[in-house]
Amino acid sequence: MIKLSKMHKRLLALSAVMPIGSALAQNASEPQLETVTVTAQRRAENIKDVPVSVTLLKDEKLDVLVSGGQDIRLLAGKVPSLNVESSNGRTFPRFYIRGYGNTDFSTFASQPVSLVYDDVVQENGILKGFPIFDVAGVEVLRGPQGTLFGRNTPAGVVKFESEKPNTKKVEGYYNVSWATHNTVNLEGAANVPLSNEWAMRVSTLRQHRDNFVDNTYTKQDDVLEGYNEHAERVQFLYTPSTTFSALFNVHARSTTGSARLFRANIIKKGTNDFADGYDFTKLNTNGLNGQNLRTNGANARLTWDLGSVKLFSITGYEGVDEYYSRGDIDGGTPTGPGFIPFQVQTGGGLSWLHQYSQEFRVESKNAGPLNWQSGVYFFKESGEGYSNNYDSNTQAQTSHLQSHQNNTASALFGSVTYDLSDSVVLRGGLRYTQDKKDFRTVEAINVTQIGPKSVDESKHKTNWDLSATYKLSKDISTYARVATGFRAPSIAAASASVPITVADAETITSYEAGVKADLFNRRARASLSVYNYDVKNQQLTVVGGNSNVTKLINAAKTTGRGLEADFEAFVTPDFKVTAGGSYNFTEIKDASLSVAKCGSCTVTDPLNAAGRVVIDGNPLPQAPKYILNATARYNWALENGNLFVLTDWAYRSKINFFLYEAKEFTGKPMVEGGLRVGYNWAGGKYEVAAYARNITNTERIIGAIDFNNLTGFVNEPRQFGVQFKGSF
Repeated sequence: MIKLSKMHKRLLALSAVMPIGSALAQNASEPQLETVTVTAQRRAENIKDVPVSVTLLKDEKLDVLVSGGQDIRLLAGKVPSLNVESSNGRTFPRFYIRGYGNTDFSTFASQPVSLVYDDVVQENGILKGFPIFDVAGVEVLRGPQGTLFGRNTPAGVVKFESEKPNTKKVEGYYNVSWATHNTVNLEGAANVPLSNEWAMRVSTLRQHRDNFVDNTYTKQDDVLEGYNEHAERVQFLYTPSTTFSALFNVHARSTTGSARLFRANIIKKGTNDFADGYDFTKLNTNGLNGQNLRTNGANARLTWDLGSVKLFSITGYEGVDEYYSRGDIDGGTPTGPGFIPFQVQTGGGLSWLHQYSQEFRVESKNAGPLNWQSGVYFFKESGEGYSNNYDSNTQAQTSHLQSHQNNTASALFGSVTYDLSDSVVLRGGLRYTQDKKDFRTVEAINVTQIGPKSVDESKHKTNWDLSATYKLSKDISTYARVATGFRAPSIAAASASVPITVADAETITSYEAGVKADLFNRRARASLSVYNYDVKNQQLTVVGGNSNVTKLINAAKTTGRGLEADFEAFVTPDFKVTAGGSYNFTEIKDASLSVAKCGSCTVTDPLNAAGRVVIDGNPLPQAPKYILNATARYNWALENGNLFVLTDWAYRSKINFFLYEAKEFTGKPMVEGGLRVGYNWAGGKYEVAAYARNITNTERIIGAIDFNNLTGFVNEPRQFGVQFKGSF
C-alpha cells in the first residue's frame, strides 16, 4: 500500500474538486509542470499572464483523443465550455463555446466560433473539418476575440498550429493503429533539413473504416457507416538570416464514405428514450447515404525582425473542389419503421469555393512598459452551392436550386499593452471591420422561388476590448476583461416555400474575470474564470418544424453566464491527473419570437394564438449546462522502458436539439470514456498500446429531424484497438 504525504493528500483532494491546462516535465525527485505557452494575444506568452479563458491541448492528451481515427468532433467536451456536433457526419462540424453557436447546416452558414488553422481563418463550415494530425497544439479561446482575430469570433476561437519544419536535423514519427470495424489510422511526418537555410516537413494521414451497418430494406449487409479519408501537408521553411524567415504551407484533404445516417422513429413517443428494437448495426432505408469532399489550400507566413519592431505577412488560400452529401432524411421507407408521413431524400453541397485572406501586422519589441501591435486584414470568399430533392423510389432528381455568394471583408486593428508596475498590466484593443455579402439564385429547377432572387448586405462595426492583469505573486495572477464582438449578416438560400432570408448583424458584450495559479512548487496548476454576456440580435436558424425548410431569424437578446475551471497536477512523480469543468447558462429573451412546431413530437413550450411555439426563455440549442472532463495517467518505470495506464472521461448534461423544447428532442446527458494501456522504450522512441474509445458503449440520440417522423441520429459506437508509434 502506498503511503501518501500531506502534500499528496492535498493534491488528491484538489484533483477531485477542481479542474486542466496542459503539458508536463519529468524530474525524478520533484516533477514540475512545464510552462505553457499560448498565442491567444497573437504573440507567445505564458498562459498564466494572458487575460483570456484559454485551454491548450497538446502532446499525449491530444494524441490519445485522435488515436482511433476520430474526426474533429472528438474535441466536444474535452475542454470546458466547448461543444462540437454535425448533422453531416465527418464534414461540416458546428462549434459552440459557452453555449453560443449556430445549428445552421446550409451551404454558406456562418458561425460565431472561428476556426483558425496556422493563422488562416477557415470561414466556411466545410473547411472547419480538416483532420487533426502532426499538430503542435490546439488552443480554445473562450469569449469574444474580435480585436486580434477579427471576423466572426464573438463566441471564441479554436486555434490549430501545425508542427513546423526546422533546419537542425532529420526527424519525424509514424503512427499505426487498427481497431473495431477494421478502422485503420496511419499517420506520419518527416522533417528534412535541405540546407542551412531551407527545411521541409511532410505530414500525411490515412484513415479507413469498413461499412458495418446493414440495410434491411435492400437486404444488403455491411453497406453503410464506412469512410476513407486522406490528408497531406507539406511545409518549407526559409531562414536566410536571423532577421527574416518565410514559412510556406500546402495542404489538401479528400473524404468519401457514408453521410450521417438518419434513423426513422428511433425515439419513443413522449420520451427521449430509444424506441423498442433499436439496433445501431441495422437501418431500413430506400435512399442513398453518401458524401465526398475534396479541399486544398496554401499559405505563406513571412516575418521580418527590424530590431524595434517585427513585421508579419500572412497570405492564405483555401478552396473546395468538390463537396456533396446526400441522405435519406425521413430515415426509412413507406413501410416504416413506424409511421412515416412522407418520403424525403435530399442532397447538397458546393460546386466550388475559393477563399483568399491577407494580413499585415506590425508588433513592437520595446524593453519599456509600453508595447503594441497593429495591422490590416482583407478577406474574400466566393462560391456556388446547391441543394437537390430526390424521388426515393427511382432515386431521380426532382428539383435543383443553385446559389452564388460573394463575401468581402476588410479591417484595421490595433492593441496596446502597458505595464503599470511589475504587478499590474493593462491591455486594450480596437478593430474596425467592413463586411459585404452579395447573394443570388443562379438556377432553380422545379422550384418556384418566392421573393427577390438576389440580396446584398453590407455592415461595418468597431469592436474593442479592455483588460487588466494583477499578479498577486510570482505564482498567482488575476485578470478582468471586457470585450465586444460582431458577426456580419448571414443569408440563407430560398426553398420551395420560403424566400431568401437574412439575419441582421449580431453583437455581443462580455464581462469576464479569472485567476490562474501555479501550485505546490509547480507540481500543480489551476485556473478559474467567471463570465456574463449579452448578445443583441443573435442570429438563429429555424430548421424543419412542419416542413423541410431552413430560414434565419434574429432574437432581440440572448444572455449567458457561467464559470470554467482547469486543473492538472502530479500527485506523485508517476501519477498525473487533470480535470476541467464548466457551467454555462443561456437564455433567449424575445417575447415576440415563435417558430413552427414539429410534425409529431410532444412540445413542452407554450403555443401562441397562431399555434406557433413561443421560445422566449429557452436555452440555446446544443448548449449543455455542464461539461466535465478528467484524465489520469500512471507510469511504472521498468528496467528497459515504461508501462503506463491512461484513462480519459468527458461528460455533458442534457441538450435541446432545436429552438423549442420537446420531450422527444431533448438529448439525454452523456458520458464517454477512454482507456489506454501501453509500453514505451528507448527513451520514449517507441510505443505499443491497446486502447478503447467509448469504453462503456454509451448510446445516445444526439440530434434529430423534426418535420416528419421522430427521426434521430446517434453517437459513435464503442471501439477497441491497438497502436504502434515510433519516432526517429
